[in-house]
Amino acid sequence: MSMVIRPMRRGEEAACEGILRALPDWFGIEEAILEYVRALTTLETWVADVGGAVVGFLAIKQHNGCSAEIHVMAVTPESHGRGCGRRLIEHAERALRSRSIEFLQVKTLSPSRVDAPYERTRGFYRHMGFLPFEENNAWGDANPCLIMVKHLPCAARVSDSNACR
Repeated sequence: MSMVIRPMRRGEEAACEGILRALPDWFGIEEAILEYVRALTTLETWVADVGGAVVGFLAIKQHNGCSAEIHVMAVTPESHGRGCGRRLIEHAERALRSRSIEFLQVKTLSPSRVDAPYERTRGFYRHMGFLPFEENNAWGDANPCLIMVKHLPCAARVSDSNACR
């Protein structure tokens, strides 16, 4: 079956929550899971749909006219390595470029805390063109945060007060 990337529909938050709960190596903090699910209703969120089933999702938080961040992204364990995450990010990048957003960031666990699943995550984001930008303790000393960024070059600039230049 083919995969379609589309906007999340009302009521699909439960499917997204199920995906988060199926990934305890990445999403094991109950308060964080609940916050992510709440955020899906207000953030721009796309899902990967295969045969009517949600197999992945990505939510974007736009910070200003120049930058946005992947607030949360998750893919079912069965869909790992099948292009779902890549397709979600590529879709988000196209949408952001159409608005002249130049920078996309994602936060993940820093390599200063050894964790095999997160090494895979950082490798995926590196493969997608993200580069390490800053490490901080936004999530506390036990979970050092790595901010990774990607430049999204735009073919044409929009000339307004929200544009970067």
